[in-house]
Amino acid sequence: MTPLDLPASASIVYTRRMKNFEKRRDRYELFSAFENPLVNINFLLDVPDFRPWCKQQGIPVFHFFLYCVLNTVKQSDNFMYRIYEGEVIRIDDFPASYTVINADDNLNYTRFEMTDQLDLFISRSLEAKRIAEASAKLINTGTGESVREQRHNIFITSLPWLDLRAIEHPVYRHGEADIPCISWGKFGPGADGRMAVPFSVQAHHGFVDGYHIQQLAQAIAERIAAIIA
Repeated sequence: MTPLDLPASASIVYTRRMKNFEKRRDRYELFSAFENPLVNINFLLDVPDFRPWCKQQGIPVFHFFLYCVLNTVKQSDNFMYRIYEGEVIRIDDFPASYTVINADDNLNYTRFEMTDQLDLFISRSLEAKRIAEASAKLINTGTGESVREQRHNIFITSLPWLDLRAIEHPVYRHGEADIPCISWGKFGPGADGRMAVPFSVQAHHGFVDGYHIQQLAQAIAERIAAIIA
């Protein structure tokens, strides 16, 4: 969607946000010339231990963390830029999606409408999980969507069985890999009663620097702390 497609007030906001991108267009052009323009950083994400709070509230731990991650990404400007028809655009929303394992022990994809309302997010996430786990067919791959619609995505993978140290995601064409990939592994104990989450962020370096990944990590921790306080 471009400013011409938006109401006047939304068009002003869109234009202002694209001006933010123009400040780093030269960085984008630099990394876009690379055969592989991706930055991939793996680290231990330090967050408050939200598991006791989730237990008290009857909220599944994974889905609470997913809610915090996705809603933080949505408010992180650098993670919302995409490439469409050779030019940079900025998306304002995306569906929630993550991988599950179905009854055949094969990967499948969930997909549901994003919301910042926690209880509604949890219920939608659980229903999407039920559908994806029950399907032998690979679903929610974006088949049938336009190229423009397919830009509205964040790729989420969870490996709760592993003390994740690093991950490399499959890439169809490196030069067009504009959708951030976020992964995490098994939750572990941190210092002073906190949690250490093995965490990985892969993104186009034309949009995202290591500094922005650090900002995202800090904002996720702050969101969790504010909710469980």
